[in-house]
Amino acid sequence: MRHQQQAGPSAPPVPAGRGFYLGSMLREAAYRHGQVFVTLDRPLDVAPAAGTDLTYATLADLVDELSGRLWEAGVRPSEEVAVHKTDNVDIVLLTCAISRIGAVPVLLSPGLAGPVVGQLLERLHQPWLITDGAKLDGPLRDVDLTGVVRRTLCVDDAPGAEPLEKYAGAATPAAVRLHPREPSLITHSSGTTGVPKLAVHCPNTMWNRLVPQKAMGWPTRGETAALHMSFVHSRFYHLLGVLLHFGSPLVLILDPEPANVGPLLARHRPGIVETHPNTFVLWEELADAPGAPLSRVRSYGSTFDAIHPRTVRRLLDASHRRSPWLIQLYGQSETGPVAFQWFTRRSAARADGRRVGIGIPGFTRVRVADETGRRVAPGTPGRIEARTRGRILTYLGARDRYLRQLDGGWWQMGDMGYQSRWGALHLIDREIDQIDSVHSNLEVEDTLMSRLEELREVVIVPGADREPVPVVCVRGERPLDPRRWQEATADLPAMAEPRQWRFEDLPLTSTWKVKRVEITRLLTEGART
Repeated sequence: MRHQQQAGPSAPPVPAGRGFYLGSMLREAAYRHGQVFVTLDRPLDVAPAAGTDLTYATLADLVDELSGRLWEAGVRPSEEVAVHKTDNVDIVLLTCAISRIGAVPVLLSPGLAGPVVGQLLERLHQPWLITDGAKLDGPLRDVDLTGVVRRTLCVDDAPGAEPLEKYAGAATPAAVRLHPREPSLITHSSGTTGVPKLAVHCPNTMWNRLVPQKAMGWPTRGETAALHMSFVHSRFYHLLGVLLHFGSPLVLILDPEPANVGPLLARHRPGIVETHPNTFVLWEELADAPGAPLSRVRSYGSTFDAIHPRTVRRLLDASHRRSPWLIQLYGQSETGPVAFQWFTRRSAARADGRRVGIGIPGFTRVRVADETGRRVAPGTPGRIEARTRGRILTYLGARDRYLRQLDGGWWQMGDMGYQSRWGALHLIDREIDQIDSVHSNLEVEDTLMSRLEELREVVIVPGADREPVPVVCVRGERPLDPRRWQEATADLPAMAEPRQWRFEDLPLTSTWKVKRVEITRLLTEGART
């Protein structure tokens, strides 16, 4: 274990070098832009009296105070501290506080089922657990944590749990900085195909993701940023690092419903908006909402998944700025962004939703290879692979699985696609989701979303006999119009009759990715019964 202590909170921050350190980023931002505002739509669970109108300096002070509580409780450098609590911005503050004292935050989605949380905790090295009464009395009620976790700390006063508040007022310890190649953050994969994998990050690989994203953020430096993102995903922390560096006022959103988001955005007029692609589909309603909440947006950010061209066009048309754009990042938890694509109003009008862009010069390379690992000719479908300096160190407890996805330094993304003659990457489908009779499920879905404006979502999955089954979600409670569906699908591959679901009933990840394998399982079980 290699780490060094630094001066206390009143001293100037020590330069990070080639490492991105979560524990110091808020304090460093507070030194440069201390009174820049941060607006929440719900008070913090760890500091409800602080309200919803905060500043960089307020958040930095809270991180220092929380790190003092954790140190007083006994948390020490390199120990793993799992955070699994009700969704709120204080997940971010706890993460930074854990990192500040050199411990390793392990971020577990609030949406994970109790047994899954239990399995992930067993892969760790007797971690601490920070949670709350809602989790202890709910998903974790039947999970035996005896011998699995070192101690459990609770952010509220749940009966029988040790409250973190017990250590309030503890002295702020000196900050601890880990070696750039030591594990410093553990997140998990989306779990779309089963139990999530634990991805181990270090300051150096995180720095290699941060630098190109800073370059992308330069044109919008200082603009107000509105974010609705998963607080347990590494992408959030990189984006936060960029925005704090440039001093952007922040609007952090928990409730994505347009009735909540519309007035909030209309009041703050953000120039930057980032959320999950499926949330952007929901926010199409904001294009014509009272107060024109998207009228000042200069840059939209979309990551985690591909975004429908219809949604891109509506978002860009909602802005009154002269030349707004949407940047789409293609990647995964294990690699960070490996390709990027810009959309403007002009390019969105003729956009191919399957084109996800090119590699990031100087940081990532992408290729398409056959089953033997050899690069295929342009236009030929194959497996997408990436080479990046931002790749995670390993899968915790699953090193063999990690190594199986490597081919001479090339990381297998699990997607099928092809490259154009000029190197542009086009996504076809996840390898596991392919259906023989459909060239690209994603392409058909984009087509249907463009033709049927009433669709909230459409997902094509293999049925019990591997036939393509469209699962559709319509805005509101109205039924799907069979005539319009027949007209929209007349020239598309033959599919089974559509199954209409409510969007709320779709199995989703914490970043609102649809769990296609789970839908197939549900459809298959339904067919059998």
